[in-house]
Amino acid sequence: MQINPAAVIALVVLFIAALIATNGVAVVEPGTVGVVSHFGDVQDESLQPGLHFKVPVMTDVIPVNTRVKKVEEAATASSKDLQIVTSKIALNYRIDSGQAGKIFKELGLDYPITIVQPALQESIKATSAKYTAEELITKRAEVAQEMEEDLIARLSSKSIIPTDLSIIDFNFSKEFNDAIEQKQVAQQAALRASNELERIRIEAKQDQTKAEGIAQAELARARAEAEAQQMLRETISAELLQLRAIEKWDGVLPVYTGGGESPMPFLSMPSAGAPR
Repeated sequence: MQINPAAVIALVVLFIAALIATNGVAVVEPGTVGVVSHFGDVQDESLQPGLHFKVPVMTDVIPVNTRVKKVEEAATASSKDLQIVTSKIALNYRIDSGQAGKIFKELGLDYPITIVQPALQESIKATSAKYTAEELITKRAEVAQEMEEDLIARLSSKSIIPTDLSIIDFNFSKEFNDAIEQKQVAQQAALRASNELERIRIEAKQDQTKAEGIAQAELARARAEAEAQQMLRETISAELLQLRAIEKWDGVLPVYTGGGESPMPFLSMPSAGAPR
C-alpha cells in the first residue's frame, strides 16, 4: 500500500493543530491570576484574567486565587493581669496579585494554613498580653485595631494583605465573670445612691430657694409698710388732726358738768385775728 505523503503531512498538521487547541491555550478565570511555569521554572510575572496562548508541553499556567478570603481562628491567651481569655477572631485577607508567582514559589498554595493561621494565633496572644481582661472588653475596638496592625506587619513581607479583622467573642473564666458581675452590681448600687443624694440635694436647694423667696417678699412688704408709716408721720400736723376732727364733727358740742352749771365747750375756736 502506497502512503500518500500529502496525507501524512495533513495528519501531522491536524495533530499539531489539535494539540495547540487543547494545550496551547490557557484561560485565566476572573478572581485569579495565572502563574507561568516553563519546565517547572516559575516566572515572576503572572497572567491576568482572559485567554492566553502558551507553548504546549513546555509551559504550564497555574491559577492562583486573588479574591478576599476569610479565616476564623480561636486562641487561648493570658491578659496583662494574667487572666485566661479565649478569643475568636475573624480575618479577611487577600494576596498581592502582582506577587502571585513569588507566593506560589516560596509559600505554595496552602499558605492559608501554613502562614495565615499561625500569624493570627501569634497576633491574638501578643495583643491580648497588652491589655487587662477588663480592657479587652471595654476597649474592644482598640484591641481589634491593634491586632489588625500587628497582622499587617507580620504578613506584608509575604505579600499577604489583611483587609479587615473582627473580634467575634471573648470568653473568660467563671471566677472572672463572677467578679465582673459583682462589680457591675456594686456600680449600679452606687449609681442609685448617687442619684438619690442628688435628688435630695436638688429638693433641699428648691426648698431653700422657696424659703428665701418668701423671706424676701416678707421683707419687702415690711419695708413698704415702714416707709408708708414714715411718710404718714412726716405729713401729720396739728392742723391736719384738727381738720380731720372737724370733718368728723356732727355739730354737737360735747359738754361736761363741773363746779358750775354752765356748759364748758370741749373745743374752742380761735377768733378772727387772734394769734394762733
